[in-house]
Order: sequence, then structure tokens, then C-alpha cells
Amino acid sequence: QVQLVESGGGSVQPGESLTLSCVVSGVNLDYYAFTWFRQAPGKEREGVVCASNSNGDNKKYYVDSLKGRFTVSRDDAKNTVYLQMNDLKPEDPAVYYCATIISNYCAGYQDPKWAEFWGRGTQDTVSS
Repeated sequence: QVQLVESGGGSVQPGESLTLSCVVSGVNLDYYAFTWFRQAPGKEREGVVCASNSNGDNKKYYVDSLKGRFTVSRDDAKNTVYLQMNDLKPEDPAVYYCATIISNYCAGYQDPKWAEFWGRGTQDTVSS
């Protein structure tokens, strides 16, 4: 059974940082690329970062608006994918989801239809 369990969400003030973790079980991480999606209230779920795997190009992908603030990483030995979020802004609060992406190269990672397995999400709040 495939499971993805996110943790690390919380309430922070603008400018602060959070690190989210996604512990994966039931699959060999070598064969999967991982995306972090987020969904703000009233908005659609969107993929914001993706970490491809060694069967793909082993690269990281970011939406332009988050480059320089968000960093995705993976530790396959620990079965964990991370999302480091720095300089958090009022527009960042959302439920953040970890998911596997069908493409090893992160193709289409921004679109939820290309995700295969999902975690249940973790909530982040940024308040002044």
C-alpha cells in the first residue's frame, strides 16, 4: 500500500521559514518523481515544485514565482521528500500536498491530473 504522509505545517509570521516533510512508504522512491502541490482557499490545486528521479534527469523544477524562496529536496535513503519554504508571504498560506508524478522528468507537474499517489496534506498559515 502506497502512503505519503506530510508534516511540518504550522503558523508563522511573514518572512519566517517552514520545512515540510513527506514520508513515503510502499514504493521504491528511485522510480518516482515527487511534486509538492498547494491549494489556497477558493483556488485550484497547483503544483509548485518537482523533484525528478535518477531514471529521469534528476533535476528540480520550480514555478517562476517561487524560485529563490522554495527548495525541494529528496533523501531516498530516508524515504522522504522535503520542501523548504523561506521568506514566507501572506499569499503562501495553503494546504500543501505531496504527490508522485507519473513522469520521471516532472512533465506536467503543475497539473494535478498527472499525479498518481497523494498525501492528505498539511496546512500552513502566515499571519502578521
